[in-house]
Amino acid sequence: MSILQKILTLFRGTAHEAGQAVVDANALKILDQEIRDAGTELARSKEELTKVMAQRQLQANRSKDRFAKKAEYEAYIGGALRQGNEQLAREVAERLATVETDLKNDEQAIASFDASITQLKTAITATERKLARVKQQVDTVKATEAVQRAQTAVASRHSGANGKVTTALDSLERIQQRQAERGARLEAAAQLESETGDGDLNKRLEAAGLLPESTSVDNILERFREKPVQQLSHEPLSLPAAEVRETDKVERKD
Repeated sequence: MSILQKILTLFRGTAHEAGQAVVDANALKILDQEIRDAGTELARSKEELTKVMAQRQLQANRSKDRFAKKAEYEAYIGGALRQGNEQLAREVAERLATVETDLKNDEQAIASFDASITQLKTAITATERKLARVKQQVDTVKATEAVQRAQTAVASRHSGANGKVTTALDSLERIQQRQAERGARLEAAAQLESETGDGDLNKRLEAAGLLPESTSVDNILERFREKPVQQLSHEPLSLPAAEVRETDKVERKD
């Protein structure tokens, strides 16, 4: 096979797949149209049945008239023979022969019409039953299709919601990671400041007992335990005698 033939085969295959995809995508629409076409053909079949039944009735009416004509000719023949008019009886007999031939043809035509009517009625009844079953199945298919579309929509929305939740969790994880990194950097900076500044030196001096004691509740209580209360009193010292006399004078003036 040449390259050109392969390319043509590829085009045919692609066209077939594309056509099949279009058919599959519009299967319900195509099915509805096919059902409408079948209904149209069924209506035409009923019209044809009506025509055949009408023709059969016309043929039966003509046959009825011929039967009447046959009875009339038979009466004429009997009357002519009773009168001894052989010639007249023969002429009427010839016409009667034609009527009887027509009656035989009528019987055959009516039998043919009856057979056609029976076949048409059987076919129409079977088609109506099949069409009714197809319509019921189509209704079921449409209901199933609607349910599946709803399920697909719900699944799609659920999938989208899961995707959004996953995205939110990823964002939250990234934020927490950035916060952890920022906290680690701040902790490292504080540690570096403690090691390079006065903080670490003060800690080491305090541990060695070289820093002056800081004032605290524990230190105050410890001082009270080590010294008598009198020595720790904060009452003012005794004033000199001269200052005492000056104070007395001021009080007397008052």
